[in-house]
Amino acid sequence: MKGHFGQFGGRYVPEMLIPALEELEKVYEEARKDKAFQKEFRYLLKTFSGRPTPLTFAKNLTQKLRGAKIYLKNEGLNHTGAHKITHCIGQALLARRMGKTRLIAETGAGQHGLATATVAAKLGFSCTVYMGEVDIARQRPNVFLIEQLGATVIPVKFGNKTLKDAVNAAIKDWIENVKNTHYLLGSIVGPHPYPTINRDFQSVVGREVKQQIKKEEGKLPDYIIACVGGGSNAMGVFDAFLKEKSVKLIGVEAGGKGSKTGENATRFPNGSVGVVEGYKSYFLQDSDGQIQKTHSISAGLDYAGIGPQFAHLKETGRVRFESVTDKEVLEAFKTLAKTEGIIPALESAHAVAYAIQLAPKLKKSEIIVVNISGRGDKDLFIVAKALKDKNFLAFLKEYIKTYE
Repeated sequence: MKGHFGQFGGRYVPEMLIPALEELEKVYEEARKDKAFQKEFRYLLKTFSGRPTPLTFAKNLTQKLRGAKIYLKNEGLNHTGAHKITHCIGQALLARRMGKTRLIAETGAGQHGLATATVAAKLGFSCTVYMGEVDIARQRPNVFLIEQLGATVIPVKFGNKTLKDAVNAAIKDWIENVKNTHYLLGSIVGPHPYPTINRDFQSVVGREVKQQIKKEEGKLPDYIIACVGGGSNAMGVFDAFLKEKSVKLIGVEAGGKGSKTGENATRFPNGSVGVVEGYKSYFLQDSDGQIQKTHSISAGLDYAGIGPQFAHLKETGRVRFESVTDKEVLEAFKTLAKTEGIIPALESAHAVAYAIQLAPKLKKSEIIVVNISGRGDKDLFIVAKALKDKNFLAFLKEYIKTYE
């Protein structure tokens, strides 16, 4: 069925949004076949975003673990520091094609909000970004940068004050301003056609990996590992390999602080099928269908749902899901920094943490590709606090005095 992945996906939205979604779908189908559109998209990826991003052999980490070879797809070297810029460029071009003058977005970790504000400045849109108060507090550097780009950041003060609530606020804005506004949704979630559009734009990641790993090793990898919140970075790197049955695909969820409700964001095995925010998928919800609280040290994985295509890939067994704890994530963050000189986003460190567990169990002839979905600049304050860095705290106290 169109707009579905097995039983998942669909378009469950207020009637007044149906024309906007139908228009987006129609314009996207036209743009896919438009050579001029595709040429401009590729040009901006190359000259503005900085693609292709490198595939780096993690020699030191590989030697340390004495197992499989580990390669890192470094999406953190994109402009704005993460994979998000890719689908933001694509959607902004679609918005311009539809004659929209305003972009709105939701953001958790701030990377999608930052990327949206960036393309809005580049392509001449006004921009509003919705962000939960909890996420604003832990991702203040990105909030500052979004505002410098000319966008307005609106704190979301209801619900858990995190990503789910920012999505709801953005949808409300879209309903009220649909005529001149495009909702630049930030992952492979939401009503059709968003999961398909964002997957297709992000699929450049996997195509690059396939070409790069064949050049380096002369063969495909045995494993690809990526963190999964909504799922845009993971689907981006997995898509080109879905039909390559020899390549095992592993999505890593946020195990958080523990197994109790509200301590993690693991949709598998804790989630159940429901319809939320315009699409059918797995969600962390109670028996009445109310969304449960979630937790992750990383704002980008602190989300109760998962993209509908991933729900289908889980049920069919094509993608395996694992989880790691906040503690394991911090250790992976430190390990990658000290062995390879790469400071990953805390989201990406989830994938690194699982790779560190897996690699020693594999043969040295096997190959793992880890998607480093973003870099760790944005997480400076979270990591410094989590590591109880007294020097950083002392600096902040002294700096506040000078600031005042």
